[in-house]
Amino acid sequence: MSPRGGGQGRPGPGGRAKSGKPRPGTGGQGKRRLEGRGPTPPAHMRPGHPAQRRAAANASRARSAPRVANVASDGAGRSVAKSRGPASGAEVVAGRNAVLEALRAAVPATALHVGPGLDPDDRIGEAVGLAAETGIPVVEAGRAELDRLTGGAVHQGLALRVRPYRYAHPQDLVQRAAAAGEPALIVALDGVTDPRNVGAVARSAGAFGAHGVLVPVRRSAGVTAGAWKASAGALARVPVAQASNLSAALTSYQEAGLFAVGLAADGEAEIGGLDLADGPIVLVAGAEGRGLSRLIAARCDVLARIPMTGGVQSLNAAVAAGIALYEVARRRTAAG
Repeated sequence: MSPRGGGQGRPGPGGRAKSGKPRPGTGGQGKRRLEGRGPTPPAHMRPGHPAQRRAAANASRARSAPRVANVASDGAGRSVAKSRGPASGAEVVAGRNAVLEALRAAVPATALHVGPGLDPDDRIGEAVGLAAETGIPVVEAGRAELDRLTGGAVHQGLALRVRPYRYAHPQDLVQRAAAAGEPALIVALDGVTDPRNVGAVARSAGAFGAHGVLVPVRRSAGVTAGAWKASAGALARVPVAQASNLSAALTSYQEAGLFAVGLAADGEAEIGGLDLADGPIVLVAGAEGRGLSRLIAARCDVLARIPMTGGVQSLNAAVAAGIALYEVARRRTAAG
C-alpha cells in the first residue's frame, strides 16, 4: 500500500519519508512548478533558435542595405533612375542605361560593379571607361552579389554605388551669402517629391546667383542620382540644406532679416514688380497642382504670382523657381 499523500510508493508533500519521520512541506513550490509558462513563442522570437538568428540577420541587412535606383521609363523610351528609400542614405543605380547616364552626368560615385561574362555592349565599355577617367573603382561582381546589392532590381550586369549627399544646415546658406557680401537669396521647396525638380532648381539657383536650396526632411525629394543628372553639375556648386521643420526654418530666416516670398497662383503681388527683390529673401515654391501648404503659405510675408496667359493653371516647382530667380536677379542688376 502506498504511503499516505503519495502515489506509486512515493510520499507526497505532507506524508512521511522512508525513515518514518514526517516529511516537511514544500511551501507551495511543488504547486508553482506545475503552473504553465504560457504559449510557446514563434520560432523567430525564441533566443538561440535558427529562425530567430535568420530573422536578426535579415533585419541587420535591411538596415545596412543601400536604397536602389531601378531602371524605369520616362515615357519617351529612355531609361531613368527611379529612387527608393530615404534621401540621405546610400543609393545604387541599376541598369545599363541608368548607370551610363549617371556617369555621363558626373554623379559622385564610390564604385562601379560589373558582372562577369556579359554580352558585348558599347554601353558597358563606355561606362567602364568613364569610371576609369573619373577615378571610380571598377569592381567585378557575381550575379548573386549584384542581386543583393540592387535589392533584386533588373541590373543587366551593371550597378553604380552613388556617394551619399552631405546636406548643409539651413543657417549655412545665410552665412554663405554674408561671406559673399550679398543679400541672401535662397529657394525653399514645400512638398516637392520629384528629385529631378530639386536638381533643376539647383541649376537655376546656380545660374541666377542664389546661395542655396532648402528642402524638408520629410515628404520631400532629396539629392539623388536623378537630382544630380537634372542639375547638370550645379549641385557641385550650389549647397542643399535640409530642415526637420520647414516652417521653423522659415521663421529662423525671417528673424535673421530675410523676407519669405511664397509663389502662389493667387498671390496678391506679381513677381516682376516685387519691391522686396532688392533685399534678402527666401523664395518658397510648392508642388505642382497642390501649391504651398496652408501652414507654409501663412508663414510667408507675401504671396507672389507669376502671370500666365496661355491657359496653363500651374507650373512645376522647377519652372516657377527659375522664373522667380530670374526676376529677382534682373531687379538686383537694375538696382546696381
